[in-house]
Amino acid sequence: MSEHVAAARAWLAQDPDAVTRAELEDLLARVESGDAEATADLDDRFSTRLAFGTAGLRGTLGAGPNRMNRVLVAQAAAGFAAYLRERSSGDATVVVGYDGRRNSDVFARDSVEIFAGAGLNAILLPRLLPTPVLAFAVRHLGADAGVMVTASHNPPDDNGYKVYLGGDDEGAQIVSPADAEIAAHIQRIADEGNITTLPRSVGYANAPESVVEAYVAATAAVGPAPAGAEGLNWVYTAMHGVGWETVSRVLAEAGYPAPTVVEAQIHPDGRFPTVAFPNPEEPGAMDLSFETARSVDAELVIANDPDADRLAVAIPDAGAEGGWRRLTGNEIGLLLGWRAARAAAGAGGSEADEPGAAASLACSLVSSPGLQAVAEHYGLDFHSTLTGFKWISRAPGIVFGFEEALGYLVNPGTVRDKDGISAAVALLEMASAARAEGRTVADLLQEFRDTFGAFASDQISIRVSDVSEIAGIMASLRAQPPSVVGEIAVTRIDDLLQGVDGLPPGDVLRLWLDDGSRLIVRPSGTEPKLKLYLDVRGSSAKKAARRLAALRAGAEELLASVR
Repeated sequence: MSEHVAAARAWLAQDPDAVTRAELEDLLARVESGDAEATADLDDRFSTRLAFGTAGLRGTLGAGPNRMNRVLVAQAAAGFAAYLRERSSGDATVVVGYDGRRNSDVFARDSVEIFAGAGLNAILLPRLLPTPVLAFAVRHLGADAGVMVTASHNPPDDNGYKVYLGGDDEGAQIVSPADAEIAAHIQRIADEGNITTLPRSVGYANAPESVVEAYVAATAAVGPAPAGAEGLNWVYTAMHGVGWETVSRVLAEAGYPAPTVVEAQIHPDGRFPTVAFPNPEEPGAMDLSFETARSVDAELVIANDPDADRLAVAIPDAGAEGGWRRLTGNEIGLLLGWRAARAAAGAGGSEADEPGAAASLACSLVSSPGLQAVAEHYGLDFHSTLTGFKWISRAPGIVFGFEEALGYLVNPGTVRDKDGISAAVALLEMASAARAEGRTVADLLQEFRDTFGAFASDQISIRVSDVSEIAGIMASLRAQPPSVVGEIAVTRIDDLLQGVDGLPPGDVLRLWLDDGSRLIVRPSGTEPKLKLYLDVRGSSAKKAARRLAALRAGAEELLASVR
């Protein structure tokens, strides 16, 4: 019989959730009847626990320490409360938000009750809301910390626990060593063995509606509608998430015409019935958006992911299947970075949120090198960071930051995280201003290429069932570094585990090729995927496309040789 049966019974004794209790009782019964598949399942649930890191917690819903559930969340909340009490000279304030995923509201209420029971000033946002509203609320309320219960764009059966710090961290996500310190407190709580003894209190506060109103006002101010917005025919989808209520209020305040919405995806639904993965990047995720756009002859499609911290944009393209093309994260990021750079340069480079800091653009090291070209063109500073907005948001003097995975920070004075709603407003402003001149977003992309060169990017993403395969591939590439990719010689390899360019160590390999192309290989931080990022620059879009196709073929050949 499984060595984890005793641990499972101890877990059952403290689980307040009838659903996960029944799930675990059924699993134990099957284990005790000799079911090998059930035994393997139990071992998977109890052989380890979801690790708390700089991304907080994220995993599949279910019973056991290697799943997301009320026991694990209670342990996390109690551990985080202990960390906040330890670092705060007085009573710390923590604000909690939640999205529309399964159990998000339950996990949020468990958290505020435990925070309040630990003597913290706990505040719960008034209802399910986008992640950027929580990030905003941490700064707006002067809180010491924030927690957002969300798994963002992960598969439907996932949920997560995302942590922010106020004070000197300015409402950004946690970075090392805070993650390890919080994790140690969580482990101590778990080792003590029973969440039923944790003090709880219903003496938490409900945040006033004025917090949401302040976010709406600040976001609408990012890009008030120019003259060209009148009559704009566009489509919006919330991808079954929580974006639409807030987005609609921002649009009205900023003066943009209401979009045609994708009705089947506009309301929160944690089952995500129309998409396999509620991520605009995934194949098929925007099919209903394109269908709607064709039906109304739209000029533009805008999508948020389920917690509205990411933005996707699509434009008409006669050469694309179905007549619509989703822009890459790099294309959107370069357009929005160009917009921010012009504004900062127009203000004499003094638009940085930090007093005395030179205005800068920042992006993750896997994002397009085109942003550095924009920064240099306008005399701004540029920072390349590790992946994640916990790093991008901390770039000195930041006025804009992005990463290629559809994340954009356009309003650092109020939100120190990616924000798909303020990014949507900024993009609508650009599209509307171009429209007033008889131009389109496609024309803006061409103008960018004419000004800065044709940057082209691609990505190869390998999803695995066994994450050890990813570690094996990375180890193979380090043991036998490639000398060529395709027919192009590798001139330099940066192994970021060793620390490069002042960046904190990370499991990333960056290959520089003889023709100026770049290939980056890294494990995903949130999913069981290995990702390869391809970047080239050409004198024209066609030349860049040819160079990119050759790089992709070479990268696929390299990957096949080490799998």
